Amino acid sequence: MTKSAYQPADTHHVARTSAFYTVRHWSVRHSRGLERIYQMLATIFLKLHPLWKAIGYRRVEKPVVVVEKTVKSFLFDCRMCGQCVLSDTGMSCPMNCPKSLRNGPCGGVRANGNCEVEPDMPCVWVQAWKGSRNMRAGDNILQVQPPVDNSFRGSSAWLRATAAAAEKEDA
Repeated sequence: MTKSAYQPADTHHVARTSAFYTVRHWSVRHSRGLERIYQMLATIFLKLHPLWKAIGYRRVEKPVVVVEKTVKSFLFDCRMCGQCVLSDTGMSCPMNCPKSLRNGPCGGVRANGNCEVEPDMPCVWVQAWKGSRNMRAGDNILQVQPPVDNSFRGSSAWLRATAAAAEKEDA
């Protein structure tokens, strides 16, 4: 069997289709509830900021990454880019796009809503738009996202967002 140039997570597309696509679609369909859960967790993490700061964010990073990766990999087929924008993209991870586009579809979306690179895969951005329409903060999908900083790959977006929110609160 010949391996194509693009293989997300080193998994054959048939295996991804049966496992991750199903859960990803569930996450998009339930984006409003997941948005509420995310907001609750963000509030809890922010309240824990003094503890994280006392222990040291670097020391807490490893166990938090294990939990974050487990949860987000299952629900969103997360690639752990460290700069999560799920709450802005209808709970559809843009890092699942074969072209890694973070600000909308490439223009090669097929008429059936599938990806031009992987014809069996629904376009991540078509899914993102559907999910964002269910969310209270659904218009956040219109915000331009900065390019991915690969130095954050494999780190906790939850802790980074918490530290940024705490810094904003202190200012």
